[in-house]
Amino acid sequence: MNEKKLSTRYLAVCAMFVAVSFVAVLISKVIPNVAGFLSYEPKDAVIVIAGFIFGPLTCVFVSVLTSLIEMLTISSTGLYGFLMNVVSTCAFAVPAALIYRRFHSQKGAIAGLTLGVLVMAGMMVLWNYIITPFYMGVDRSVVAGMLATVFLPFNLVKGGLNAAITLLLYKPVVTALRKAKLVDPGSGKKGRFSLGFTLFALAVLATFVLLLLVLLGIL
Repeated sequence: MNEKKLSTRYLAVCAMFVAVSFVAVLISKVIPNVAGFLSYEPKDAVIVIAGFIFGPLTCVFVSVLTSLIEMLTISSTGLYGFLMNVVSTCAFAVPAALIYRRFHSQKGAIAGLTLGVLVMAGMMVLWNYIITPFYMGVDRSVVAGMLATVFLPFNLVKGGLNAAITLLLYKPVVTALRKAKLVDPGSGKKGRFSLGFTLFALAVLATFVLLLLVLLGIL
């Protein structure tokens, strides 16, 4: 399905991804914050799966809509939170979707997600340095002191978790959508995700869950 053609089916599936992304945001509210204000949200995994299926522009579309709904309903961070959510998600999902579109395989998925994690972590260091002083009402030197010790490790762990979740869920999701005739039969057909690949994704997930627990001070 061409993402440039806004068919009824395409919009319906995008709306579904927006809804699931928002549910992921709600679920994340039960997870403790890192450093008192940084929250892990699994919605990026949902959005990058949409990008793997339809392309990078869909990542932007779903991210903006999800963040807008979040801002208008449950968020207390206003435009700052909306901006940071969109930048963070797109920095992760767009590079991953671009690489996977070019290299439609297990290796392509891993390479794309790895690049997405690195791009997102790097960009959020910059954006937190610029935006967070206004949002928190603190001097920029305070934020600068947190970049390497708080923001960078948090975003690396957040990205790693969402990458692992994507690797685990992408194939079942796209298979279900094909069976429901909501995406083209060819979507996600190439590059079978084997048992070994699933075990690899589970190992990555377990590793980053442990790292998140360390950041939360639980371990």
